[in-house]
Amino acid sequence: MTSAPHGNAPLIAVAHGSRDPRATATVEALLDGVRRARPGLDVRAAYLDHAPPSLPRALSGLDEAVVLPLLLTAAYHSRVDIPAALREASARAPRLRAVCGPTLGPHPLLVRALERRLTEAGVGIGDPETAVVLVSAGSSDGRANATIAAVARAWARERPWWSVTAAYASAAAPRPREEVERLILAGAPRVVVAPYLLAPGHFADAVRRDALDAGAHAVGGVLGAAHELVTLLLERHAQAVRAARQAA
Repeated sequence: MTSAPHGNAPLIAVAHGSRDPRATATVEALLDGVRRARPGLDVRAAYLDHAPPSLPRALSGLDEAVVLPLLLTAAYHSRVDIPAALREASARAPRLRAVCGPTLGPHPLLVRALERRLTEAGVGIGDPETAVVLVSAGSSDGRANATIAAVARAWARERPWWSVTAAYASAAAPRPREEVERLILAGAPRVVVAPYLLAPGHFADAVRRDALDAGAHAVGGVLGAAHELVTLLLERHAQAVRAARQAA
């Protein structure tokens, strides 16, 4: 890479990918929001698995790009898979000026988006009679799970909820059902679940089903195309360009 990308460099958002068509539709809806917010910016999706295009294919024909992981926490995909795919693309096109930005989270805008989804589910924000379970997909990387727990603690300090605690749909404990049941036994007047998930799919369906079966009062929707994520993607794009210029 000979120089930093320009401020209007194409934005390539890299999602995990899913066999569930709802996930791809959600990513495209989110990126449509980015296009509306920033007319003239070339915005493209890429996927690590299960859906086209791959990152090298999305970068094909470009001279410069800002690659943004459409991931909520830093873990294996952002630390290993995306850099490897970017190296592959750069090897194919040595003149490509591409930089990789940070994951979407953690960020205060994501908490605002979580609150938006809870409001849509009929939950009063900061209700001291309501315990919130923040549910992420879960990771084999303990650092990613610790990040979710830290987000929950910060949210609890910011709002007068009964409590905010973390749970994980896979790979770590507690699971959503276990945490909802624990809070009910602990005397929480109401328990709601806030999915820290980008798109519909297996995890989102399982979290909703298990939480409601365990007695949760409400389950928020996935983050999806919330306008807070549109704002955050554009912020991460600008941040990556600035960092590349400073390093050049």
